[in-house]
Amino acid sequence: MTLTPALIEQAATELLARRASARQGPRLPAPCRPESLEDAWLIQQAVTRGLAQPVGGWKASLPSPGKQVAAPIYGPTVCQGADCALPVLPEQSSVRVEPELAFVLAADLPARAQPYSDAEVDQAVGSVHAALEICASRYLDHAGLPFAEMLADGLVNSGLWLGPALAAPEAAAFELNWQVEGEAASSKPALHPDGAARAPLYWLVNFLRERGIGLQTGQAVITGSYAGVLTLPLGKSVRFSYGPLARFEVKFSA
Repeated sequence: MTLTPALIEQAATELLARRASARQGPRLPAPCRPESLEDAWLIQQAVTRGLAQPVGGWKASLPSPGKQVAAPIYGPTVCQGADCALPVLPEQSSVRVEPELAFVLAADLPARAQPYSDAEVDQAVGSVHAALEICASRYLDHAGLPFAEMLADGLVNSGLWLGPALAAPEAAAFELNWQVEGEAASSKPALHPDGAARAPLYWLVNFLRERGIGLQTGQAVITGSYAGVLTLPLGKSVRFSYGPLARFEVKFSA
């Protein structure tokens, strides 16, 4: 059943309150739970209007039946540099991140009637960076939630750490290594879930274009985790190696 505008605003108001307090809550009240992707998208957009923050980027993956992976990353939640301070609760001791690549635009891609070609999107990309998506849900237990409810909340996005520009062209696979300060090193094969890191970027540009939304210079687009979710401790430096693509060190803190 399609939600009324009033119920869409009710859902957005609840999610905004949770963002403001950094505290999670149960599922949305039954009357304002989105069941369709369109209602979820409308709630997500209402949250963006309510936050009144610039959009610093987007997360995207290729769509699949029943799934539409597109969510804004808000400017104040994007950080760079070796130290990244997060708005976390006193009892929080760790942060969940996803290793990704970020495509940073050097030219606008405004909304228009005709689709963008892949070549036009490539021309707008100024640089490609190692990145870590910062993950946190506004739900107490998001495991098993209907996808529409996850989409309404921005698909577990809580921010983005933007790392160094790549030293080599982006790759579909590489060996991921990381080492937490004072601990043994870890590694695992890293593989892009859609096979090509740019494919979701091409899709996102035209998905947004059809909805009258353009992308802007300086925005960063992440396109899927290469290695699932990593849990890192707060207050400790972590060294990362994205194979031949990039090496960096970052410390997340409260």
